[in-house]
Amino acid sequence: MFQGWRSSVVPRVGVETPLWVTKSYTELMMTTTFRTAERHGYAVEVSPFVPHRVACATSQYYGITGCGSLFVLDQTKSGVALVGSWAWGDGLFDVTWSEANEHVLVAAGGDGSLQLWDTTNQNAPLRVVKEHAQEVYSVDWTQTRGENLLVSGSWDQTAKVWDQTLSRSLTTLRGHQGVIYSTIWSPHIPGCFASASGDGTLRIWDVNAGACRLAIPAHSAEVLSCDWCKYDQNIVATGSVDCSVCVWDLRNVQQAVNQLQGHTYAIRRVKFCPFRSTVLASCSYDFTVRFWDFSRTPPLLDSVEHHSEFVCGLDFNLHIPNQVVDCSWDETVKIYSPACLSAGTHSAAP
Repeated sequence: MFQGWRSSVVPRVGVETPLWVTKSYTELMMTTTFRTAERHGYAVEVSPFVPHRVACATSQYYGITGCGSLFVLDQTKSGVALVGSWAWGDGLFDVTWSEANEHVLVAAGGDGSLQLWDTTNQNAPLRVVKEHAQEVYSVDWTQTRGENLLVSGSWDQTAKVWDQTLSRSLTTLRGHQGVIYSTIWSPHIPGCFASASGDGTLRIWDVNAGACRLAIPAHSAEVLSCDWCKYDQNIVATGSVDCSVCVWDLRNVQQAVNQLQGHTYAIRRVKFCPFRSTVLASCSYDFTVRFWDFSRTPPLLDSVEHHSEFVCGLDFNLHIPNQVVDCSWDETVKIYSPACLSAGTHSAAP
């Protein structure tokens, strides 16, 4: 298990960062901020239905102990408004919106639970299930047509698939030899998801067959995150404690398509851009969010340093091109448009 959580090392811009990136970010992008007072951010996700709506899963005391809160926020002309917040008795580590109902979302808990929430219900969750034996660190809702499923990943080394009502799990998948930190459905292939684990592997699963179809030794350290390219069903990215992002072509996994280096501490989450096929973002325990184009040399487009603690949550807005949302242990959610994406064709980068 990665233990390097509380570091006093000051992050720095990578040596390959374009000179224009070192300008004041107040000059380059507008940022709106919401403070999750006494709650440390672990995950954010933009609503697939409402363009300005964001969910954020948080934990008290850095997720080590205490309770958690789920926040739903709306970006407005005057800032960020709180739509609602819901408390939970343990830390919350991930959140996903329903792909069928704009009011429904699911959060993953440190008590081994998944909770089904409705933003129109200010009281208890609609349903709570607790089949995992340890912390649930990941939950994701299918995006492919004809499916309406969830997948969860846990410290108990299992992934579970659920129907949209969160009744009993439909199947439990085993194979990882370490904590599962990330489970992400393929946006292209029905019944297929990827998982990233503390055992250093990326695995591709076939739910219908109940089997792992591909196990990739992706990193020599724990893999904390994975994501699918929105434009190519064969491209998956992984982020690791070894400070690198690797881009993989599932047709040939002997070597990564590209290894993106520049972070100075563990990478907590990776996300592909929904508008550009070779652009992705990563956030890290080095307090930065970095933007990459894995088809370019050098691949680093931008390094954003606007947090004072670990950056754990990251998402692109599916409705608003170039808009990014992140959250941090510094108790803030930030919504912004990085200069490198707003440039349109990366013309500002070399």
